[in-house]
This record gives sequence, structure tokens and C-alpha cells, in this order.
Amino acid sequence: MDLIFAGTPVFAARALEALIEAGHTIKLVLTQPDRPAGRGMQLQASAVKQVALQHDIPVYQPEKLRDPATHEPLRAITADCMIVAAYGIILPQAVLDMPRLGCLNIHASLLPRWRGAAPIQRAIEAGDSRTGTTIMQMDAGLDTGAMLLKESLSIQPDDTAATLHDKLAEQGAELIVRALEGYAGLTPQPQPAEGATYAAKITKAEALIDWSLPAVEIERRIRAFDPFPGAVTECQGTQVKVWRAAVVAGEAVPGTVLVADGQQLIIACGTQALSLLIVQKPGSKRLHVSDFLRGVSLVAGQSLTNPA
Repeated sequence: MDLIFAGTPVFAARALEALIEAGHTIKLVLTQPDRPAGRGMQLQASAVKQVALQHDIPVYQPEKLRDPATHEPLRAITADCMIVAAYGIILPQAVLDMPRLGCLNIHASLLPRWRGAAPIQRAIEAGDSRTGTTIMQMDAGLDTGAMLLKESLSIQPDDTAATLHDKLAEQGAELIVRALEGYAGLTPQPQPAEGATYAAKITKAEALIDWSLPAVEIERRIRAFDPFPGAVTECQGTQVKVWRAAVVAGEAVPGTVLVADGQQLIIACGTQALSLLIVQKPGSKRLHVSDFLRGVSLVAGQSLTNPA
């Protein structure tokens, strides 16, 4: 098919690569404008733009698509379909109607569960045992369009947002190729109203660990917030990121250090406790907790929320 592709991060870039490999003609790529990134805050092209440039595909980077004048580059393209994956910019109805077959979205959840911006993180945070990818015919709603293909996969107990992202990126890439190959035989299925949930965007404000929560919930958040924004706790006046932890037995005022013996750092939670395994101090790399403890003087009875 002749396609327009709209996407921005690595998740979308993998789908773009798969469509190119499958022999489709990508006539135009839409991606968000270059953003400052890295320590030097230099402008950096999105992962999708980088793939497009490698294959000499024209790139269009509007800030928004509300103004009809911004639609001109799209009107100039005759395309069978637009493929959308984590684009991050709302497509108005006029744009959705331009391609002959409309616009197909690659969404990283089993719709209607986890519509919205952060389906991967919210599935882990909620303790879901399964997630997956849905290919959806886009409409003007927020991930509410009819479903064309859906495939599930299990969420492993040690999955982080990063590891689950990579699995779903591969699954989404395979699924969109299959959807286009068999498009004529697919029957759009309306999404049921029952089971619909919203995956709100992850914010830095959610990073601070609330030790009054059950240990199992905190452990899921730690994995859901890896790599962004990272789960954070106060430790002797310094913010420390926690990247991995395990639920263990223990009881005390939430946030209290139960064990700090050079090998283990166990913190009381609302119910049970967490043994911190991988942590990171500001300006440092991720450390095993035993290496971290060599540089701090924590003892049982101290509080991570109110350092002595």
C-alpha cells in the first residue's frame, strides 16, 4: 500500500521499520518537532524521524494539526491508509478522513482497557497479568475506534515499563503488517463499553514513593516507572531512585528502616515490607543495594521519609 506514517518514539519507529521491510511505500512521515535532549539539551530528532531519514522518506513536523493550513502537505499525498503509533498529536476528523482507508492506530493494550497515553505503565501498576496490542480504526474519540486485530501477551513478574515496551513494540510491528496484508478480510469490531479504563500520562509528581501503600503496590509502581520517571524516596536528605525491589515480611511505621546490614535494605510499608535491590543516587549509576550501603550510614529504626 501507499502509506502515511505518524509516530514519534522508539515504539513507533519499530512499526515504521516493519512496514518498510514488508514492502509498503511510505510517502510521508509525520513526527513531533525536534526536542532538546541530553545533558547539552541539543535538539534531537525523534526515533521515527531518524528511521525516515535513513530511508529518504519525506518528514513533516507540525506542532499541531488544528489549523486547516497545516493539512496541506497531507492533502498533497494520495495514500491508501495512515498508520498512527504513539504520535502524541491529536488528529482532527479532516485528517482522519483523508486516506482512502482512513487511519489505523497501533495501541499497546487490549482495548477497551487502558485507553490513553500510558497503557504500558498503567497495566504494570495495576497488577494486570496480561496486556497486548490492538490495531484500531481511528475515530475522533480517545482510542475508541473499532478494533481490527488484537493479540495478547503475559506480563511477567519482573517486567518493567522498559522491557514490556520492547515486547509490545515488536508485537505491534508484526500486527500492523498482518492487518494490512489481510485488511480486506478484517471485520471491524466496536469496542465494548464494559471494561473501559483510562491510562493517564505518567507525571514526575507520581515518582515519590508513598511508603504507607502496601508493599506489593509500591513494587509494581517501581517497575511501572522504570525508566521514567523512576520511583524516588528521601534518604538522609537526598533523593534516591529505586529501580528494583522485592516484597518481604516485615512490619513497622511505614518508611522505617527494618534492616540495613550492608547486604540488605528493608523498608516497612503499609502492609509487609520491601527489600530494595537496585538503587541510584543523583549523578551516579544504578547500584546494587550492597554497593549503595557502603556510602551511607543507615541503621534500623531510621525513617526514609524523615531522616535522623
